[in-house]
Amino acid sequence: MPADLHLVPKLRDRLTYLYVEHAVVEREANSIAFYTQDQDGEPCMTQVPVCDVTLLMLGPGTKLSHAAVDVLARNNCLVAWVGEEGVRLYAFGTGGTHSASRLLRQAMMVSDPALRLQTVRRLYGMRFPEATDPGVTIEQLRGKEGFRVREAYRLAAEKHGIDWQGRSYDRNKWQGADPVNRALSSANACLYGVCHAAVLSMGFSAALGFIHTGKQLSFVYDLADLYKLDLSVPVSFAAAAEGGEDIDRRVRLALRDRFRETKFLGRVADDLMAIFGPDEEDTEVYDDDPSLPGGLVGGAEGGVAYVEEVEPSSS
Repeated sequence: MPADLHLVPKLRDRLTYLYVEHAVVEREANSIAFYTQDQDGEPCMTQVPVCDVTLLMLGPGTKLSHAAVDVLARNNCLVAWVGEEGVRLYAFGTGGTHSASRLLRQAMMVSDPALRLQTVRRLYGMRFPEATDPGVTIEQLRGKEGFRVREAYRLAAEKHGIDWQGRSYDRNKWQGADPVNRALSSANACLYGVCHAAVLSMGFSAALGFIHTGKQLSFVYDLADLYKLDLSVPVSFAAAAEGGEDIDRRVRLALRDRFRETKFLGRVADDLMAIFGPDEEDTEVYDDDPSLPGGLVGGAEGGVAYVEEVEPSSS
């Protein structure tokens, strides 16, 4: 049995995400509950074991109590405020990892040009074995990635008999997009949310990207690109081929099922550690009191170390 019982729950063992709209989210004992209305307009309550959820996506018409936020934060469940069906991300909470060791390692790797290049090749190497060859340039790898994505779209369209005119997304003209492009955008929004939750839950930064840069979700985009062709593309084209008006919802539910069937969070957790390398210690650090200040540069403890400059003595 581990010495610290806080180490028992693991990200890889959790459910991926829940999406809720037009509901009141309240604390219920040590969990949360969704208060909604059934088809007859009668009030109903659905209790959720929050310790098993990685990401809670709040759609339009939701209200969230302070007590619910408290229990969500204590159980390291990321809360994201999103658009209808999760197609836009407006804001998000913070992860519950108290140790900064992984974040510091990520910052070092993204700031050092040589380490950053190694990491870029490692990310591409998860898709192309030749990426680790120094003779292959980053521009060539980007070209290979572009061809791989375009070919995946073409083959999926051919398989499902869809007239594919290319990827097109304009958030200001959502209803103007064709069904398959709307499906892809919905699927990618869910994929980004789950990857974002995994990144924060494991103590990394969503903003410090290696291939993508300059956005608050740059590293999320780096990570999600590893999985789009296995998850977003087949689910989206299959849903578009079925037809129907509720394609956004069907894509979201199908992707949720695929996450569960493939044990997706376990895969993301393993890939994150493959990208950044193993921790220096065998176990993660859990801080019993995250409000306490950490150690200081140079090894001092318990606050900010200042060095007073003393004028040399004239005697």
